[in-house]
Amino acid sequence: MAISKIDKTAKDLVLTVQDYSLFAWNAVANLFRPPRYWPEFLVQSDIIGVGSASIVLLSGFFTGGVLALQSAATLSEFGATAVTGRFVSLTMIRELGPVLTGIMVSGRNASSMASELGSMVVTEQIDAMRALGVDPMRKLVTPRLFACITMLLFLTIVADAFGILGGAAVTVFLNHQDGTQYISKAWEYLRYPDIIQGLVKPLFSGFIIASTGCFYGMRTSGGTEGVGRSTIQAVVNASVLIILVDFLVTRVLLALFPPL
Repeated sequence: MAISKIDKTAKDLVLTVQDYSLFAWNAVANLFRPPRYWPEFLVQSDIIGVGSASIVLLSGFFTGGVLALQSAATLSEFGATAVTGRFVSLTMIRELGPVLTGIMVSGRNASSMASELGSMVVTEQIDAMRALGVDPMRKLVTPRLFACITMLLFLTIVADAFGILGGAAVTVFLNHQDGTQYISKAWEYLRYPDIIQGLVKPLFSGFIIASTGCFYGMRTSGGTEGVGRSTIQAVVNASVLIILVDFLVTRVLLALFPPL
């Protein structure tokens, strides 16, 4: 009994990965085949980008502030509080900015995509679109995918900038250190590989968020209860995949651009 249950779980996992891979491939390939729904892309860019700006801004600002508090408390033991700016900027740009932005946007938008598309499935709106000759993948999934990738790149830049500003505010007003020194250290030790590393990760995170949210939304079954189940699956799996892919991408980029 236990072996058969493990066997069934393994088969379901393999089938889910296979279905997800085909789903994501079709969503990407549709961008290079007409028709293209650019108005849908602009609408989704507004929903994802502008709608998520406030939570990304606030989370980035306070994360930078916490980093400045913690790093200054530790570095003061070695008389090295002058490098607080370097620590905050590198940590935000390399790691915390992309990952934190991805998880925040995942909680907001992967859930909304899954619930919206899931509701359309259970109310048979998707079937109606197919009956009218409209491909739901082209109209609903592909615009969301590329809007999420594009907007997450800009949201990560915003999170990085406000994280550094948050660290500067804590450094000046709470730690009573020199703000000019903080900014100069943050800029002085920043290298192009650090920026590349921080801007590559959002591309993967945006792809994961949109593809996962749309995938579970389009697979919804079981009425309104199924919509809730799909929403939970989308958010949980997207968050876990973001952290996993971040680890893999970091490993590759550190091999390509070893630290000095």
